[in-house]
Amino acid sequence: MADRLFIFDTTLRDGEQVPGCQLNTVEKIEIAKSLETLGVDVIEAGFPVSSPGDFNSVVEISKAVTWPTICALTRAVETDIRVAADALKYAKHKRIHTGIGTSDYHIRHKFNSNREEILERAVACVKYAKSFVEDVQFYAEDAGRTDNEYLARVVEAVIKAGATVVNIPDTTGYCLPWEFGEKIKYLMENVKGVDKATIAVHCHNDLGMATANTISAIRNGARQAEVTINGIGERAGNTSLEEVVMTCRCHKDLGIETNINTTRIYGISRKVSSLMNMPVQPNKAIVGRNAFAHSSGIHQDGVLKNRESYEIMDPKDVGLDENSILLTARSGRAALKHRLSVLGIELTKEALDKAYESFLKLADHKKEITDDDIMMIAGRHHMANHRIKLDFLQVTSGVGVHAVASVGLDIAGEKFEACSSGNGPVDAAINAVKLIIRRTMVLKEFLIQAFNKGSNDIGKVHMTVEYDGGLYYGFSANTDIVAASCEAFIDAINKFIK
Repeated sequence: MADRLFIFDTTLRDGEQVPGCQLNTVEKIEIAKSLETLGVDVIEAGFPVSSPGDFNSVVEISKAVTWPTICALTRAVETDIRVAADALKYAKHKRIHTGIGTSDYHIRHKFNSNREEILERAVACVKYAKSFVEDVQFYAEDAGRTDNEYLARVVEAVIKAGATVVNIPDTTGYCLPWEFGEKIKYLMENVKGVDKATIAVHCHNDLGMATANTISAIRNGARQAEVTINGIGERAGNTSLEEVVMTCRCHKDLGIETNINTTRIYGISRKVSSLMNMPVQPNKAIVGRNAFAHSSGIHQDGVLKNRESYEIMDPKDVGLDENSILLTARSGRAALKHRLSVLGIELTKEALDKAYESFLKLADHKKEITDDDIMMIAGRHHMANHRIKLDFLQVTSGVGVHAVASVGLDIAGEKFEACSSGNGPVDAAINAVKLIIRRTMVLKEFLIQAFNKGSNDIGKVHMTVEYDGGLYYGFSANTDIVAASCEAFIDAINKFIK
């Protein structure tokens, strides 16, 4: 009989720590509901003490979902734990995730402490968290570089203090798969009472081995995998949910099963990519655009004769419908609604009508509408409540012609216009917006996602704008790259002008 692996998703906490990927509460709730439908066991909803926004997100997510456990992160600090407990008050199933660094790097340089003091703090934080909730998870930060004998002492002590789950993170992504597996095996064999808690692993991808380390840990007794959708997260990212789940599904010999409805994977992958403005690399395992594409003649011939010649998974198993309806200018509302549903998006009738209008306008410019296009169209209603909106944009530019842009903005219902020149059409449009806004802003980063499907494709623009010492991130997509750039700049401005 297969063992149960619990899936702990930290897309909304660790995943959201990526610069430019911040979500508002409404967007977090949307993703949390999709995670519930996907079948994750635990949703790490945030770090409540870090900001009022994070606190509120944990509160609202707790109200919005029913059966997954809602987890809140803390440091080994009493204030953190009290705030987390307060944020979790509406959760049907609640968990406090507290802990402290255990490697000598952290003990000496981060805490200026010693092993015995850290051990005492670890026990104390678990006991304090236990006074608020029954389900307490302890993390031994930088466990990957922690001496195994000392780590075992810490794990044994926190289990005795009441921890129900103990998280062994490879915080820096340093470990090799066999090394990390041996670490988990050592704990399973040398920690008294280890059977009274679930051993969890949280691996980072700095050396590209997060999934391999996680699978190695599972083979040696870990029964909770901490993951993110698309493998997003700090630095090189976290362990990818889809990679761990599909590895367990493909390798029956592991004897591991999860509660994940794998046919929902593709939809939530696209939703997270769209809402977090973070494209999925084409060659990303499981969910990348090329994951099931075959260009080599030998591969194509083999797949046509027998799919299993070159495919170890059926695309339909992860939600890729090979027979999906092709969307064009002649497609109706029903076809659009069906594709949105496949992507995990449910719109009200009014929102669907508006999305359909945008769809028809885009379809007039493009022969074929992609899933990325649909996600962009569906996401535009998130900008509908912006205080500042682009009303019109007209640009004159060309070889031997100085670029000039006329811009109209709608600011809380009032109309404003300005005209400016610049070093190219995008620069001219941004300068015109600056004349209206009249704030000292600096464009720090300007990224256009490469075209790859023709000159009429959607151009996606990411921007970072500095204002009053803070960094604000903007995103837009449009078949007109100048319009997309102007909209992305305005999107960033809306983050600091309320």
